[in-house]
Amino acid sequence: MSEKRVVKSACRMCHGVCQVLVHLDGDRVIKVTGDPDSLTSKGYLCPKGAASPELLYHPDRLKYPLRRAGQRGENKWQRISWDEALDEMAARLTMIKKDSGSEYFGMMQGTGRPYTGFTTRFANAFGTPNFTGVAHLCYFPRWIASLGTLGQLPVADVYGFGNRGPECIVIWGCNITHTGASDGMCGGRVERALRQAKKIIVIDPRRIGPADRADHWLQLRPGTDGALALAMLHVVIAEELYDHEFVEKYTNGFEKLRVHVRPFTPEWAAPITRLKADDIRAAARTYAGARPACIQWGNALDMSMSNYQTARAILILSGICGNIDAPGGDALWVAPEGIKQRSIFRNLEVAGLQFLPPEKAGRRLDGGRFPLCPAVHPPTFWRSIVSGDPYRLRAFWVVGSNPLTTMTNTADVEAGLKLLEYTVVSEIFMTPTAQLADLVLPAASWLEQDEVVNIHKIWCVLARKKVAQIGETMDDREIIIQLARRLGLTEAFPWKNYREYLEWVLEDASLTFEEFCERGMLAGEQRYYKYKTQGFETPSGKLEIYNGMMAILGRDPLPVYREPPLTPVSAPELAKEYPLILTTGAKIRAFFHSEGRQIESLRKANPDPLVEVHPQTASSLGIRDGDWVFIETPHGKVKMRAKLTGIVAPDVVSAQHAWWFPEQAPPDYGYQQSNVNLLFGPMAYDPDTGSESLRSALCRVYPEGESKP
Repeated sequence: MSEKRVVKSACRMCHGVCQVLVHLDGDRVIKVTGDPDSLTSKGYLCPKGAASPELLYHPDRLKYPLRRAGQRGENKWQRISWDEALDEMAARLTMIKKDSGSEYFGMMQGTGRPYTGFTTRFANAFGTPNFTGVAHLCYFPRWIASLGTLGQLPVADVYGFGNRGPECIVIWGCNITHTGASDGMCGGRVERALRQAKKIIVIDPRRIGPADRADHWLQLRPGTDGALALAMLHVVIAEELYDHEFVEKYTNGFEKLRVHVRPFTPEWAAPITRLKADDIRAAARTYAGARPACIQWGNALDMSMSNYQTARAILILSGICGNIDAPGGDALWVAPEGIKQRSIFRNLEVAGLQFLPPEKAGRRLDGGRFPLCPAVHPPTFWRSIVSGDPYRLRAFWVVGSNPLTTMTNTADVEAGLKLLEYTVVSEIFMTPTAQLADLVLPAASWLEQDEVVNIHKIWCVLARKKVAQIGETMDDREIIIQLARRLGLTEAFPWKNYREYLEWVLEDASLTFEEFCERGMLAGEQRYYKYKTQGFETPSGKLEIYNGMMAILGRDPLPVYREPPLTPVSAPELAKEYPLILTTGAKIRAFFHSEGRQIESLRKANPDPLVEVHPQTASSLGIRDGDWVFIETPHGKVKMRAKLTGIVAPDVVSAQHAWWFPEQAPPDYGYQQSNVNLLFGPMAYDPDTGSESLRSALCRVYPEGESKP
């Protein structure tokens, strides 16, 4: 009779980390539930986490290394061993490095999974500056803005560790019921804090859950968050609502800010944001008058024309109101002692920048066009492969990403993948991108991994012990270490295997990995108001309202607002033909970006791609709830089911992203049918980070079967 047991672990079905209980019957995982002892999620687990066993045992899992045996896209594969696969990769990369140079190899990864840092470290150690990904659209703009302003990334303190919760909570561009743990906290803890807070402010073009009980719901025009933040700063400063002691002792450039925001009145912002000036003023007064207050911001802020500047404005707003590193405010977490390479968020050495030769750093495909873009700008990356300007990559390794469904300028992505000489994809399932590879490597799911897990921007780390093995799947970091050893990159990767790396991570904590698994967690001892004794981790030691580094770069040292490139304001003639504002990227409860479309329980919850349309708009267009409709922009059109709802404004539609259909035939798996990224082509990008404005474009919508209006 098999033994039933429960193992404490940490879910990684998204890039957040929820503490969970893994239930086993013998060696088989039978279910995953939330851990009620968790300091963060308190027993909550989203549908994705609960579906982990379905993913683990899915019949379509990639289980063995595969070498292409036909033409690209023919879906003909030969099973090979890991030694064959890694030896082949090493030989091809060595040849390309010798014949053309290390920069002719490129690499990318998807969302911030455990291998973040290992991938960039490998690229730098190999000698290529041509690493790309999605960070310019996801968290990095807020992170780099935080470093430039505070020296550290703040997290809304809803945990009560300082024996105090927030008096006011601002939910800004973040649907906590759908994003859960992904932005530095767990939605369940935010929900508890919302019930206890005296004031709630929701800033979102969509009427997300907390908006129904908010004291202020600011339904701004998509993409205009920066204008709102500047107007709120104007009110707080003009009405002397700020924390005078904090400003005088712990900031720089405040008087410059006072002059700078003088024109940015609520009356200035009202026509831009489509909010009432009185509502902006009232929300600013509520926020400034409730201390402590925290701001839970979201990914929506990253996908805009002025994401870095908007994030800076919000950070400064929090700071001058005295909420930075205050209990119940926006905390700067204290990391646990003795953990090496904790996270790329707190230790850039993880990325191995020191291993990239200076002469290679200048060979980036984008030429460093966007100074705050963390990697090669993706649209420029793919355009260079297609055009050969300044040169064309020869080899490419994709780790945990499906760029055919997750990146804009999709025509360039497909053309580029077909032009590459040698492509490797590490994946859990076969995808449209993997179908165009020469070598496909079967990656382990989180249940098949040992790990020292960073949680919630580094205030604690958790143990995860491997509980399953499917076929010959391998942890991505093990793959990287074994390939690095074949290439002689032992200075950057001195460990013989990934388990040895884990032991090294823990040695300063005087723990073995097995001992850490028994213990389960290491947490930092949180202290507040650290800046009062040690300052901020900035050049001045203060909260840098005026950013001197940006001034040196010839960029705006104080927050500014830029109108997105494709809106009724910036493109009025185009708006006559495409009268609706398209926003996309809102998180889907059932899926994490392009992941999960194979999982039966998740797909049952969200079987079709959806576009939210206001009932008034739908009536005028002859669209009924559940109808298939086309969404069209100047770059293309895709098909989705209409969901009639009043949570969006009449001139706004919100479309789900990253759709493809694993049940359809390879090699495309229907990725061109409903993939909203097909609607975005070249555009004006954020000049600092290179971000695309995916939350505010122009489109038209009409029923399937009808000609376009």
